[in-house]
Amino acid sequence: MAGLINSDDIATVKARSSIEDVVSEHVTLRRSGARLVGLCPFHDEKSPSFGINPAAGFYHCFGCGEGGDVISFVQKVEALSFSEAVERLAQKLGMELRYEDGSARSAQEGPGRRSRLIEAHRVAQEFYAEALLNQPGARPARDFMRARGFDGAVAKHFGVGFAPRGGEDLVRALRAKGFTDDELVTGGLAGRGSRGLYDRFRGRLVWPIRDITGDTVGFGARRIFDDDRIEAKYLNTSETPIYKKSTVLYGLDLAKKRIAADRTAVVVEGYTDVMACHLAGVETAVATCGTAFGSDHIKVLRRIMRDEADLAPARVIFTFDGDAAGQKAAMRAFADDQKWSSQSFVAVEASGMDPCELRQAKGDPAVQALVEDAVPMFEFAVRTTIKRYDLATAEGRVRAATAVAPIVAAIRDQSLRPEYTREVAGLLGLEVEQVAREVSRAGRLTVDSADDDRRRDRAVVESPEPGDDEVAESGGIMAMPDPRDPVVSAERQLLQVLLQFPHVLRAEAIDMLTPESFSAPAHRAVFDGIRIARATTSSANAQAWMAAVTEAAPRPVAGLVSELAVGTLPTRMDPVTGLPTARYVEELFDRVRTIALTRQIADALSEMRRLDHAAEPSPERTRELGTQLQVLQRELATIKAGMG
Repeated sequence: MAGLINSDDIATVKARSSIEDVVSEHVTLRRSGARLVGLCPFHDEKSPSFGINPAAGFYHCFGCGEGGDVISFVQKVEALSFSEAVERLAQKLGMELRYEDGSARSAQEGPGRRSRLIEAHRVAQEFYAEALLNQPGARPARDFMRARGFDGAVAKHFGVGFAPRGGEDLVRALRAKGFTDDELVTGGLAGRGSRGLYDRFRGRLVWPIRDITGDTVGFGARRIFDDDRIEAKYLNTSETPIYKKSTVLYGLDLAKKRIAADRTAVVVEGYTDVMACHLAGVETAVATCGTAFGSDHIKVLRRIMRDEADLAPARVIFTFDGDAAGQKAAMRAFADDQKWSSQSFVAVEASGMDPCELRQAKGDPAVQALVEDAVPMFEFAVRTTIKRYDLATAEGRVRAATAVAPIVAAIRDQSLRPEYTREVAGLLGLEVEQVAREVSRAGRLTVDSADDDRRRDRAVVESPEPGDDEVAESGGIMAMPDPRDPVVSAERQLLQVLLQFPHVLRAEAIDMLTPESFSAPAHRAVFDGIRIARATTSSANAQAWMAAVTEAAPRPVAGLVSELAVGTLPTRMDPVTGLPTARYVEELFDRVRTIALTRQIADALSEMRRLDHAAEPSPERTRELGTQLQVLQRELATIKAGMG
């Protein structure tokens, strides 16, 4: 059994791994003050609530509450164990890890299952690519590529390969590299039959399917021999621990930078279509892998495109074949149109050619024109819906109007609805007023349905939970303070200063604070972590400082620590130093101290009143409280005098 990773190596991996670079592989970020923000990769949202603090090495989502350091981000986003996440980061750094059993392994040799399966796929991709270029049996595959305008350089760029027909060629090659039979079967590279292992893909042209970071996680294989015993035109890797087809898009590793820059994505239907688009200059093209385009694909693209409600609309363009299947696919895409903040479009070539065929027949400019001439998704949906009805009859026209009305009512840009209402009326041969009434009726039904959903959601959200103001010992849950409370807000801002800019407040001032200076239990717990970290760790290194605070603070407030480390302070920063102004920090400190002293004074007075009515008064305790009150009141008067 493999030992634990050496703790010093874990610290080194964390220190050397840029959280900005790691997060940017999954989310397109933009700067907002001292932090970077983007759409959260852990929940669906229209406006960005996810942010990172590069200096501290922390991330936090103010929408779903997820937060932590670079290792926890990789754990969460790629569904890995802690050790696997460390090994994954070490692999990117080219770093050798040491293990507590005394061994030393490079990240490629580490024990994590995911890293082993990724490495097996990398070796398999190289094996297939070499076979396409050099094996005599791959000539039909090379002919297939050349017939579509793809030469050897193109094949190399996209990693296209050939699976030999022998049946065990890849299995032998991977076994020779030290991979086990179980790893080959688990990764979907081989199957297990009565006579042992056999290659999953045989006698087929294969495309590597890569995740967003560029790692090969599966393959798509096309039939090229007439005597292939499997009649399916395409075979794809089945779902494995590293491959989930509903979240993977072919070509995304190559397209993501251009998608982020242009805030545009082009969704095509096949591997060769992606290749043709990229070669034609449409470098934002991606495709699904053996499944329909769905909600998870939308989430992936929205994060990269910065499909945010408060920005100018991004563009997603779908290309579909002109046949019935293509129209059906387009209508499925239209059903998900409301999940975008951006505007979606449809591009269908008049004669029904796909981008690959179009490039062969008419060249690169024709592919570019296809994308540029795309029509809005709802316009395509309207025309496609109307085609189903016989407009030669009054009944057909009325039924078509009823069917199209919800599409027009769903147009997000309300200024476009009257124009489309008039256009639909013209297409149907009906009075504009008649179509407008149908659209208005459809809109009311949609709103009523949405209100019902919101009422159901609100009933769930507002259902009280017992004991939500205490720490639940069994689950380790601590209620988070309400930032709308002015007292809580002041405490929160001071903790943000102590976490993000620990050197701007004088040490003697910090020593005047105690956990009891904070009213919210969660804030007390965070400050306790800060107090402990100050005694053991220098705040000069932001990452080490944050790691020490997180380690010292109780586990239930770990998420709050990351939230405070990333959150933006509601004040202007000094334009020269980039730090909060001294006046802001001093006023914040005085505010929290004033509140704390006022609370302590009130507590002392309350106890004195209780002692006055006690059955057995305690003169000694009363004197103690009197002395304590004088000290507290002098401190409070001094602070107020300075504030005045």
